[in-house]
Amino acid sequence: MAHGSCDSVGRRPYRILVGSLTLTKSKTDKAAKRFKAALRRRLKESRATELMGFALDHVEPGRAVLRLDVRPRHKQLHGVVHGGILAAMADTAAAIAAYTVLPKGTTLATVELSINYLEPVPEGRVKAEARVLRVGRNFVIAECEIRIQNGSLAAKELLTFGAAIGHSLGK
Repeated sequence: MAHGSCDSVGRRPYRILVGSLTLTKSKTDKAAKRFKAALRRRLKESRATELMGFALDHVEPGRAVLRLDVRPRHKQLHGVVHGGILAAMADTAAAIAAYTVLPKGTTLATVELSINYLEPVPEGRVKAEARVLRVGRNFVIAECEIRIQNGSLAAKELLTFGAAIGHSLGK
């Protein structure tokens, strides 16, 4: 399928790139485990991700799940997780999900995000479950649900990423 096709994620072939590793549908379970370990290492290289304490729980084509074990450093003055931490978590999970459905060499940048905070997060483990909704030639649309330990929905986010092949964000 050509890059830029607008087919839904479920029908799209996928490839995930981390450094020099690529995960495709034809890889074995052993290769998939190696890939996920490489992705976890790559996440630790991100100073922001490391600082905030996000950890990868699951990744598959068009989907990613991050977790956060709430610490005092995540809380604002009212004793609940700061909304910026939750927004960053959703953004990171959605970006990982988006990369799973894009060709090698594609660079992503968040263009827009909208988040609705539905319930405060005082403590425990938080999970951000992201899913790609649509892939276009220049944009990827994704959503993310943030759930607290008891399973209730704490926040819902809709994101748009700009996607470009052969461009660097640093230039």
